[in-house]
This record gives sequence, C-alpha cells and structure tokens, in this order.
Amino acid sequence: MQVKKYLLKCLHRLQKGPGYTYKELLVWYCNNTNTHGPKRIICEGPKKKAMWFVLTLLFTSLVCWQWGVFIKTYLSWKVSVSLSIGFKTMDFPAVTICNASPFRYSKVKHLLKDLDELMEALLERILAPESSNASATRALNFTIWNHTPLVLIDERNPDHPVVLDLFGDNYAGSASSSSAPKIHNAQGCKVAMRLCSFNGTVCTFKNFTSATQAVTEWYVLQATNIFSQVPRKELITMGYPGKQLILACLFGAEPCSYRNFTSIFYPEYGNCYIFNWGMTDKILPSANPGAEFGLKLILDIGQEDYVPFLTSTAGARLMLHEQKSYPFIKDEGIYAMAGTETSIGVLVDKLERKGRPYSQCTMNGSDVPIRNLYSDHNTTYSIQACLRSCFQDHMIQNCSCGHYLYPLPHGEKYCNNQDFPDWVHYCYSALRMSVKQREVCISNCRESCNDTKYKMTISMAQWPSDSSEDWIFYILSNERDQTDNITISRKGVVKLNIYFQEFNYRTIQESPANNIVWLLSSLGGQFGFWMGGSVLCLIEFGEIIIDFVWITIIKLVAFSKSLRQRQAQTRYAGPPPTVAELVEAHTNFSFQPDVANLGPDSGAYADGRTLPIPGTPPPNYDSLRLQPLDVIESDSEGDAI
Repeated sequence: MQVKKYLLKCLHRLQKGPGYTYKELLVWYCNNTNTHGPKRIICEGPKKKAMWFVLTLLFTSLVCWQWGVFIKTYLSWKVSVSLSIGFKTMDFPAVTICNASPFRYSKVKHLLKDLDELMEALLERILAPESSNASATRALNFTIWNHTPLVLIDERNPDHPVVLDLFGDNYAGSASSSSAPKIHNAQGCKVAMRLCSFNGTVCTFKNFTSATQAVTEWYVLQATNIFSQVPRKELITMGYPGKQLILACLFGAEPCSYRNFTSIFYPEYGNCYIFNWGMTDKILPSANPGAEFGLKLILDIGQEDYVPFLTSTAGARLMLHEQKSYPFIKDEGIYAMAGTETSIGVLVDKLERKGRPYSQCTMNGSDVPIRNLYSDHNTTYSIQACLRSCFQDHMIQNCSCGHYLYPLPHGEKYCNNQDFPDWVHYCYSALRMSVKQREVCISNCRESCNDTKYKMTISMAQWPSDSSEDWIFYILSNERDQTDNITISRKGVVKLNIYFQEFNYRTIQESPANNIVWLLSSLGGQFGFWMGGSVLCLIEFGEIIIDFVWITIIKLVAFSKSLRQRQAQTRYAGPPPTVAELVEAHTNFSFQPDVANLGPDSGAYADGRTLPIPGTPPPNYDSLRLQPLDVIESDSEGDAI
C-alpha cells in the first residue's frame, strides 16, 4: 500500500493531466501538446478524426524516415577536402644522399671472390654454352650454388618442358645432375631460379622473362646471404666515406662540408648522408626562394670502384623529406646522373587528415599494433616504417630469422644459408608472394594524420662543359687528393642544386562533411516542416513516455500484490473460523487441565488440524467498513500533494 502511494505521488508530481489510465493520459496529451495534428484527432468528428489520424501517422513516419537517413549520413563520418595556399618562410627540407653502389669493390672483393667466379662461369654457360664446356673443369665453389641454383627451361615443346641444369655435368651436388642433359643451345630457353628445401624433396621454380633479371636477382640474393654474416661496423667501413663522396657543399651563402651531414647505413645503398635532419643540430630555414638560396653539392660517386654484378646503375640517389623522419630512399628517392648538373625546384604540400572516427590515421603510431623497428633512430612514425616492420615480424615468426634489408630486433639473427638453409624457399619467397601477408600488414598499418610532401621539378644539363672540364677536374682533384694529377672524371662526378621555387605552400585539409550543427538543423527542419514541431514538442513527448512508464509500474505493483493475496487465500480448504467459534472451542468451565483427551468432535477441524489458541477477543463492532486499495480519500490525497 505504501509503495503504491509513493508511486502515485510521484506520478502527480510528473504530470499535470488527470487520470491514471493510458486512455486518460493520451487524451490529456492530445489536448495540451504543441504538435499539430493530435489535437484535431480528438476535437473533430468521426470522419475527420480518421483523416487526421492517418495524416498524423503518415507524417510521423516520414519524419522518422528522414531522421534515419540524416543520422545514417552523419554516422558515415564523411569528410570534405579544402585546399588553401599560404606564404611564409619555411624550413629547408632534409636531404638524403646515397651512392648507387652500397660498397666499394676494393673493400668487399675478398668476400665476393667465390660468388664472382661462379657468376662469370654462369654467364659463360648462358651466353656461350658450347665454348664454356672447355673451361668447365675450372675449380668453382658450388656451396653457394647448391642452395638456389639457376636452370634453363626449354619450352619449345610446351607439353613436355625440359629443365636443364646449368652446371649439371660439373658437380654432383644437384639432385638432377646424373640425368641432366648437356646444354648445346640456350636460345628458346628461359632462365629460372630453382628453390628447393634443404633435403631437396620440395622444389619450386621462379621464372623470369629475361636472363638479365634472373642472374641479377640471383646474385643479389647470394650477396645478401654473405653480407648478413658480416658485422654492421665492418659493412660501414666498406662503404663510401662522406669525405670521398661529398667534394663541395654550399648552403645559400654559407659553406658546408661532409661534417654537416648525418651518416646512416642503408643496406641497399650502404652509407647515406642526411643534410638538415634536425636530430642534433638546429633546423635550417631557407632565407629566400630561388637557386641562389638553396643547397649546392658536388659529389664523386667513384664509379670505377662499383661492384660489377651487384650494381648496374651509376649515379647518386637522393630524397627530400621532413626532419626527424626516416628516409626510405629506395621507394621515394630519385637518381641524379653522373656527368650532369641536376637542378631540383621544390614545392611544399601539407596534408592534414582527420583522425577517428573519420579515418584510421594515427598521430604518432602509438595506437598501431606493429612494433616500429626504426624507432632506434628516434624518427617519427611513417607507414613505410610500419610495413617494413610488419614484414620483418612475419619473417621472424615464420623463419626464426630476419631479412638483411630491414632492422633486426634485439636478440634475433639475420637469415643466412648456413644457419637457416630453408629461409629462401619456405620463408622469404613465400612471404614475398603472399597476398595474405600484405593484406595483414596493410590492415594493421595506418597512415599518418599529418604529412608533408615535397614536389620536385627536375632539370638536367651536362656538367662540366667540354671547355671547362679540365680546370674544374684539376681543382677538385687537387682539393681532395692534394695532387697535380686529375683523379676525377666525368663519369664519376654529379652536381646538385636543390632550392625552393617559391614560398607558397599548399595545405590540403580534411574537415567533417556533416557536423553536429548540420545534423540538428536537418532534424529540426524535417520535424518542423512535416509536423510543425520543435524541441519543446519532443520534451512533451518525453514527458508522456515517463508517465506511461510510471503508470505501468503502478499497475505491475498492484498486480503483484493482488497475486500474493490470492496465493494466501488458497492455503485453507474452507473458510477461516469465526472469533466466537475460536472462543467457544477453548472455554474451560471446570478449570480442568488442558491435557485432557479431547474427543474427535470437541476441538478440531474436519480435516484434523489443531485449532489455534485465541488471543484477546476483538471488540464486537456492528460492522467493519472496508476501503478498496485503489481508492484514496480526497483529503489525504490533497495533503499528500
């Protein structure tokens, strides 16, 4: 009873209309709401009531449908792109310069001696197989060849291709050496790389359209195996030192030298040098746009000391990038040709992406599940670093070793044929061709939200000219080698001019296509257009919903209480005894003890139950007025309110 009183009091405080039934509440809402339509349903005649009911229901459905469309559009998190142009003094970009050859051949010749001899014999077999039989008895180290040999595939008969082992008649290390036919004509044959497991039970062939591609990739793979076993400090000494590579440097009007460059080791290009990286020194700004205020370099790539089979391109590799970002020069760099002056005009594009929920970009890579293996350089996050770190993680998980071209986590080893004989066949080749591996890395890695791109306009001219090359080479040779002899030639010198074309920069910025202001205005416009409603109408609707909930709770409480009463009444088979019967049953006129035996009819119910002991008899009222549970006197109700 007290619970119901409390709920009724709460209902009176929440609603202003009368009644405690659903019908009364709906009638009160239609009479008092500011929304057009519901009033006409209860005020008009039967026909107009039906018409207004249908119209109100139709327009309510239209409003709900339009609201669903707008909310779905808002939750799609689309963005719009705006382009703005600014003008200000800008920081000069970081410039990374590498030689196309990672090592000096004079320093690594002793490591590549067996591989170079095998390569020369291999080219003889491919180019002149008949004449090469005379020198077939030359002593060669076939230990390298046994792991990943090259073969010729004769496809002149497509139904029965023949696999020809290039050295099948010279050594017994191949599984097919006993039955391999001799090569008499390499024309019409394709060169392929045979990738076999360590025991030789499972083999696959990697085909190439050109023998040049086949022998180059085979040599790079074998050289990778050799260099992966050399300590990093020794590899750095085998590369080109900055003093030899950078002959002259000038930034604006200030002279500079190789000491103003930061050295890093890039496995594919050896020693690379970064100008204005911003790691230890202050970032240099550009005073003005134009070629006179940029960076001027003269490089000596030392082409005569290139590794002949490892590098087939001569020149300098360079890249422009942000400060404190790692240069992935193989993917994003450009070549500067020897014997030329290359002028590079720079324009700046800044990209600002919106973060979650509009895109999956990351601010600093802290929310990317891939461990950044390039963090040892204290560089900022980039998607290129993430993709390479992801590939190296897969290499370590599947091969128990890491690839030589990528950073190695602490405690791991680089892959090589001696310690990991199956790394090429089962791991590297499979991962390199795996679509699933690439999809996993692409899905886990995210783009950076803020990025800066440098657009380059490149022009080249011959340098030095024929009339001035003598004195220029003489001065450069004297400055570097302190000799009167000319030690620098046209095929080894590169001149670079890097400068800002203009200080105008473009900012490509993403902004929400649909913000919360657009959503509220769209929802309110549709609600006002179809039903003439406002925010107050929504508050009224929320109020009646609360009233419905309270009435439902009151009815549930009343139903629960009545259910308990009905369950209590069903405990006795017959009606309960009256007070007079209880008193008469326990009257003791002779003051006899209560332990006397009672007869079967003297104090018990018909079903044998013991009579309860009465207490003080109630007063003998003429009548007992009972009040229903759902009726409350008006006086007490007014007091409660």
